[in-house]
Amino acid sequence: MSDYVIRSGDRAAFLAGLRELIDFLTVNPAVLVPRHASVVVLVDASDSAARLDGVEFAAAPLGAPAEDIGRGYFGARRAFGPISYGVVAVPPEERQ
Repeated sequence: MSDYVIRSGDRAAFLAGLRELIDFLTVNPAVLVPRHASVVVLVDASDSAARLDGVEFAAAPLGAPAEDIGRGYFGARRAFGPISYGVVAVPPEERQ
């Protein structure tokens, strides 16, 4: 059993929502779009090593390296044009 928990959701529902957003924006060109957007999966773990392990596990299929982003946070991300998909581990004291 791992020492981390990855806060992931319903894959089919997420993909359906993205398609619905694309369809909506396509037929409604007056709706503004952001310059940049991010989607983030969260990793929970009580210690630093487990947070890094969780980020590395979730980032491997992305082909993105896990990084220590300071103050107990770890993250990885991959850009798809102006949209980034990332994974972040937040220290327990910051989640309160």
